[in-house]
Amino acid sequence: MTANTFFAKAGMGQKTTATALVAKDGFSARYDLDRLRGVFSRAEHKLAGQSYVGRVLVLDAAKGGVATAWMLHEMKARGVMPAALVLNAANPIMVQGVAFADFTMISDFDLDITQAIPNGAMVEVEPSAERPFIRVLAE
Repeated sequence: MTANTFFAKAGMGQKTTATALVAKDGFSARYDLDRLRGVFSRAEHKLAGQSYVGRVLVLDAAKGGVATAWMLHEMKARGVMPAALVLNAANPIMVQGVAFADFTMISDFDLDITQAIPNGAMVEVEPSAERPFIRVLAE
């Protein structure tokens, strides 16, 4: 592994490669997103107005409750979904939602992942490795 590889303590889903969308902000499928248009819609969110479709979201922490689980499932069914979710901290509800949606997520790093991954970088997320990781392929 290279110096541009960051290991997580938990992961689930499929290996994916996509462009990173990074912000030191939380993630709520219910309150932060316009799930029909595929953009961050909460005006106060650091990624407001930006499309999340097909991007690896690198954010601080999971927010929200039970509604997130079925909202992630609905987003995947519509094809209006990020490529993966990479969080400093996930909660049990987010883990349930990711499992229900058959989605890719890794979380729980030894550093602030929102500071380690450059916004716009091409990244690889491998949740099923012995040690789940995100790797910067190109900046």
